[in-house]
Amino acid sequence: MRPSGRDLDQMRPISIETGITKHAEGSCLIRIGDTHVLCTASIEDRVPPFLRGGGLGWVTAEYGMLPRATNTRMRREAKNGQSGRTQEIQRLIGRALRAGVDRVALGERQITIDCDVIQADGGTRCAAITGGWVALRLAVNKLLKAGEITSDPLIAPVAAVSCGIYAGQPVLDLDYAEDSEAGVDGNFVMLGDGRMIEIQMSAEGSTFTPDQMESMLTLADKGIGELVQAQTEAVS
Repeated sequence: MRPSGRDLDQMRPISIETGITKHAEGSCLIRIGDTHVLCTASIEDRVPPFLRGGGLGWVTAEYGMLPRATNTRMRREAKNGQSGRTQEIQRLIGRALRAGVDRVALGERQITIDCDVIQADGGTRCAAITGGWVALRLAVNKLLKAGEITSDPLIAPVAAVSCGIYAGQPVLDLDYAEDSEAGVDGNFVMLGDGRMIEIQMSAEGSTFTPDQMESMLTLADKGIGELVQAQTEAVS
């Protein structure tokens, strides 16, 4: 039995509200259960120095948690410097979103996705990737509408979901109660058409078999399908 009472293959409730901020070219508030992440997309007519003159666009990301996103207050990283965890997560978000972008079609401009965790209950990086794509989609829509780009650079939706082994069973979309006790923890990042971008898997106290890995892949595919449906509804 899962602490939440959910079935093994059941996602937490998903909601994505767009147009959250006034100034960002794209924004959304994604809620997956009690994990809430604000995602904004900002367009700049420049690229990093190593890309200048090459005709390629760039998508990058920043990630952070508000001090009371968890049950105890954390010190602001802006004051104390980013942790290794934060740097790893924001690099993952950037890699994931770039995998769904035709950077030639984007043109020589940069879109920065800011992901701020308002409330954390497990799966914050997955929610950030999923909501980050929605913000990116909305920003690209503005470029297309303004005629600044002529073809859609977004290849397919990008979403992410966690799967793991909890109490000896493969489960979908771990909340904090499960994540903190899971024997195996994994994050699956995929395109909406089923192609995989990245899988982060680790034993957190027990090993896992190829059959269990296959079960988690099946669960992830189901979860990604539900997330992509929510993304599509949010931007339509």
